[in-house]
Amino acid sequence: MFGDASHLTPPASRKQRLLAESDLSRARLSEEWRTMAHRTGGLARRAATVGAWASSAVLLVAGVTVLRRGPRPARALKSGWFPMLLNGARLASVIWRGFRARGEKAF
Repeated sequence: MFGDASHLTPPASRKQRLLAESDLSRARLSEEWRTMAHRTGGLARRAATVGAWASSAVLLVAGVTVLRRGPRPARALKSGWFPMLLNGARLASVIWRGFRARGEKAF
């Protein structure tokens, strides 16, 4: 092709170069998008792991705190059933969130 004259007119040649450049840009953008998605998935997995460890640590600290307090005074034993039910529901929700955080699927 070095010795032959080009069969393309200057506008057609420019159009071919622009199309090739567009294809290269599209491929580069696609690769950058995949890289970003991969890194974001890794960050999300790390955040889920930290969340699971944090919920386990909170449960451990709460258990140790309850055990260190000792027995309740007699006056506190006569509280109603409704506050006890609310506290049980709160505890159950914390435990449930802790177990769900550990069982989440990887991205």
